[in-house]
Amino acid sequence: MDPRQARTRDPLVGVLLEGRYRLLARLGRGGMGTVYEAVDVRLDRVVAVKVMRWGLGESGDDTAWVGRFVQEAKLAARLSLPEVVAVHDQGWDRDGDHVYLVMELVRGRDLRAVLRDAGRLSPSQALAVLEPVAQALAGAHAQGLVHRDVKPENVLLADDGRVKVADFGLARAVEDSRGTRQSSGLVGTVVYLSPEQLDGRPAGPAADVYACGILLWEALTGTPPYTGAPGHVVAQHLTADVPPPSSVVDGVPPAVDDLVRRMTRRDPLLRPVDGGALLSEVRALRAALPPPEPWAPPSAVVLPDADATRVLPLGPVEGATDALVPPQRHAPTAPVPLVAAPLRRRRRRPRRLVVALAVLLLALAGGGGAWWLAEGRYAQATAVLTLTAADAEAQLRADGFDVEVEPAAVFDERIPAGHVVRQDPAPGDRVLRGTTVALVLSKGPDRRSVPTLAGSTREAAASALAAVGLRVGEVTEEFSAEPLGTVLRSDPEVGASLRPGTAVALVVSKGVEQLPVPDVRGQERAAAEAALAEAGFTTTVTEAFDEQVEAGRVVDQSPSSGIAGRGSAVALVVSRGPDLQTVPGGLVGSSVDSARAQLEALGLDVTVRSIPGPGTVRSVSPGEGSRVRKGSEVTLFVF
Repeated sequence: MDPRQARTRDPLVGVLLEGRYRLLARLGRGGMGTVYEAVDVRLDRVVAVKVMRWGLGESGDDTAWVGRFVQEAKLAARLSLPEVVAVHDQGWDRDGDHVYLVMELVRGRDLRAVLRDAGRLSPSQALAVLEPVAQALAGAHAQGLVHRDVKPENVLLADDGRVKVADFGLARAVEDSRGTRQSSGLVGTVVYLSPEQLDGRPAGPAADVYACGILLWEALTGTPPYTGAPGHVVAQHLTADVPPPSSVVDGVPPAVDDLVRRMTRRDPLLRPVDGGALLSEVRALRAALPPPEPWAPPSAVVLPDADATRVLPLGPVEGATDALVPPQRHAPTAPVPLVAAPLRRRRRRPRRLVVALAVLLLALAGGGGAWWLAEGRYAQATAVLTLTAADAEAQLRADGFDVEVEPAAVFDERIPAGHVVRQDPAPGDRVLRGTTVALVLSKGPDRRSVPTLAGSTREAAASALAAVGLRVGEVTEEFSAEPLGTVLRSDPEVGASLRPGTAVALVVSKGVEQLPVPDVRGQERAAAEAALAEAGFTTTVTEAFDEQVEAGRVVDQSPSSGIAGRGSAVALVVSRGPDLQTVPGGLVGSSVDSARAQLEALGLDVTVRSIPGPGTVRSVSPGEGSRVRKGSEVTLFVF
C-alpha cells in the first residue's frame, strides 16, 4: 500500500487546530501521543505538532492532567538551548478536544532508527552523540528541569548533523497527574528508568544521567543491557550492576567502560551529579579518543512524501491542440510539443506558431505563478547561530529577512556573550521571504562566585550558597578552637567562579579536642611541664612553701585528672620547701618582752627560762642568725 494513502487515513490529517495549526501528515506515534508535520498558518512556517493521547491522567482525570501538561510545556519552552527541540506553543483545541504541543520540526531520524539500521556505533561515534545530549541536560538541570524519559526515541539526529533532545517535561506532566508509584505505577520506558524511579523515589538530575548511561550502552552494543519481561527488567535495574559494554562487543576502551559503569551506578550519589558533570567527563573522554569516523545517518523517514504538497494542473487552453499535463512524480516535466507545418502550407505557419507561443507563454505564466505560490515566495531561514549580533543581522537582512533581537539574553556554556544562541524561525525552517527572525543572544557561561563562608554556621553557609545558585557539597569536621558547627573554610575557596548548581565542600568545626590530663604531682617542675606539653596542654606555675615536698617539685595541679580541651592551661603549684625564719639579732641584752614580741612576729614559739635578776635576755637558743622552721621553739634565757 502506498504510505501516502495510509497517512491520509489518519482522521486528524487536514484538521486545523484552534484556527492556527494545519496538520499535514503523520510523522510518528508514541505512548504519549502522535506527531504530525503541520503548518502554522499565522506565521506561515512548518512545525511539528504532538497531539497528546487522552487517558494519561490518574483515574481518567484528564482535566487535571491538562493543567499539569500546560505548566510543564511552559517550563520546557523556557529552555533556549541549541541541543533541545524548541517548544513554540501549546494549546487545547476544545472543539476537537485535542491537547497539543508545537515544536520545531527536525528533519532527520531518531537514534532508535539509526541503531536499527547501523546495528551499533563506534565508541567515538557514540560519544559524539552523547555530548550534545549531556549539553542539553546540563542546561535543563541548571534551570531545575529534569527530563525523566531519556531514550533513543527522544534523541534526534538532524540531517545537518545536529543532535537534539525532545520531550522535556512531558513525562513529568504525566507522572505528576498520576501521583505516586504505589497508587498508579510508573511513567516512562522501563528499560531506561533509574533504580530510584523504579523504587518510588523522586527523579532528580542523576536519574537522567542513569538513562544516558543505558543509552550509551545500547549505542555501543546495539541492544539495551536488560531485556525481557518488564518485571525482569525492573528486577535487574534494582539488584544488578550494568555490565561493561566490552563484555558484549570488542573494541570498547576501558575508559568508556568506566564511564558507563559510573553513569549506571544504582546509588545516585555515586553517579555524575548532573548533566553538567556528565558533560565535563564526556568531553574529557572524547579528547582522549580518536575523532569519530566520518558517517552520516540515512535520510529521515519522518519527512512527508515528496508530493504531500501538490501543484494543481493547468486546464487545456482554448484553441490549443495539446493540453498541459501535470508533471509525474520523480520524472521531468514533459515539454510542450511544437508541430512544424509542411513547406507547401507555409502561409499558415505564423498562425500555428502564434498559437504554440501563446500556449507556451500561458504555460510558463501559469507554471511561474504556481511555482511562486508553492515555492518561490518561500525561503529557508538563514542559519546565524553562534554569529555576533551585528554579523547575524547583516546576514539575515542580506538574505531578505527582517531582524528582531530579543531584549533578554540567556546564559550559554559554549556560545560567547553577544553571539546568537537561538533564532526563531530555526535555521532551515521554510518561511515566507521577508519574515522577521527573532534572535536570542548569549550572555556567555553562567558563573557564580563562592561567597565568604568561614566564621558562619553551617546553616548560614547553605543559605549563602543557595542565594548565589550554588549548593553544599561534602561536609567534613575537624577539631578547632572555633565554636562547634562553625565553618572553617570551603573548597573551592572564596571568590572561585563556578557553574550554577556546583557543590561547594565545607570544613566545619567540631569544637576543641578533649584530651586526658596527666597527673604530674610530685614531679620536678621541668619534667611536669614537658609531660603536659606533650599531652597537648599549656601550663601556669605558682610557688608555695611546703613542709612535706622538697623545693622544685609539683605540690598540686588543677585539673589533676579527667579531660580538658587541647591547648588549655593546667595550673601547677611548685614547692619552695619549708618556710624557714631567721632568728633575729640584737635579742641578747634586750628586755624579755621586746625579744618575745620579735620572735612571735616571725611565727616562732617563745619559751622563757629566767632566774632572779634584772630581767634581761642573756642568751637565745637557737642562737641569733639561726634558720628555723616557722613554728619552731626559741628559748630565751633571762636573768
